[in-house]
Amino acid sequence: MGEMPQSGSQLLAVGPWLPEAVHASWTADPYIPTEEATAAADVELQGLKDRGSPSHDGLAARLAAWEQTPDGLVMSLQPARWALRLLDGADIASLSALCVVRSADGQWLAGRRADWVASWPGRWALGAGGAVEVSENPVESMTRELEEEWSAVPEHLSIEALVQVPSGMTLLVGTATLPDGMEVTPDAEHDEFMWWPADINDWPDEADAPLRAMAAMLNR
Repeated sequence: MGEMPQSGSQLLAVGPWLPEAVHASWTADPYIPTEEATAAADVELQGLKDRGSPSHDGLAARLAAWEQTPDGLVMSLQPARWALRLLDGADIASLSALCVVRSADGQWLAGRRADWVASWPGRWALGAGGAVEVSENPVESMTRELEEEWSAVPEHLSIEALVQVPSGMTLLVGTATLPDGMEVTPDAEHDEFMWWPADINDWPDEADAPLRAMAAMLNR
């Protein structure tokens, strides 16, 4: 799960696009971080291990370049060390896929993140999301994370925007609509979940400012 858009986030490209209009190519050479970034990532990773997180340090996507075209969105991705996504800094340019989930009647799926997870521990988040695996299209990451985290398959998927959040991480954001009556089953990364009302003004206190900013962006 990546960081949610909030005040200070930057919209890099705005859809909506059909899933097949989002294209991603991968460079052969991995991103080489500075020694300082490598050391800082080691510290952050050890901190996760110390609090019982099973997070592993492999490779994930870095957004090397992007272009919005009349037909969609084109991204150039680069393999990069997963633990770099734990650091702030626009030069690191870690990429995550975020799949916001809505029911057939417009409600929003929200889950409280378990205390041991790498990002947003103990906080509420919308939908499903996470790192983009090497050779994966970020659209595929969305549907994979949705199935892994909620055991759900969307009836419709719309790719909404490419957003850079204040930490420097970039999110490809999509909205998945579930079939009427589909039930969801949370994975171990969530210790509670709720369906929040379609109207953002009716959301509970658990919905903090970044979540409301995300929903407002998607309701534009």
